[in-house]
Amino acid sequence: MTDILFYFFSAITVVSALLVVLNRNAVNAAMFLIVCFLGMAALFVLLGAYFLAALQVLVYAGAVVVLFIFIIMLLDVKERKKNSLQPVTAVASILALLLMVGAVYMIFSPRNLNSGEAPAVATGSSLKAYGEQLFTTYLLPMQVTGFLLLIAMIGVIVLSRQVRPVGRGN
Repeated sequence: MTDILFYFFSAITVVSALLVVLNRNAVNAAMFLIVCFLGMAALFVLLGAYFLAALQVLVYAGAVVVLFIFIIMLLDVKERKKNSLQPVTAVASILALLLMVGAVYMIFSPRNLNSGEAPAVATGSSLKAYGEQLFTTYLLPMQVTGFLLLIAMIGVIVLSRQVRPVGRGN
């Protein structure tokens, strides 16, 4: 049953990720991004990583995508026009094809990836230890990142404001 659920959620994640990239409407692409993040959260649940699944839903599917949608609507992004095949698209297609060939080779490779050894258990990795490190050792980088995000958001708002020319009689 776990295998069937894994393949189901993997297919949902991959298809929605492809739809994010291939969709011309930015709002629809953001909605497919939510579906992709929810599929990843379901895969985390299957792995038994419930905390990561909750963070995936709350932080990425919740906050980050809502911020994306806010910025998309604030900037009034229009639907992209279909343009001819550009060199960038050709190079990206070749690289994607190479990636898929490599993945298929790794899946169907005759060598056994399981060596029979048990994976090493991380010692001292707990949520409390992460929290202590985050708010002691990495407090300054955390604050700097927060201020950079604030500055970026203010910059987007300032750049998206439409300048109206001051005319006579207004």
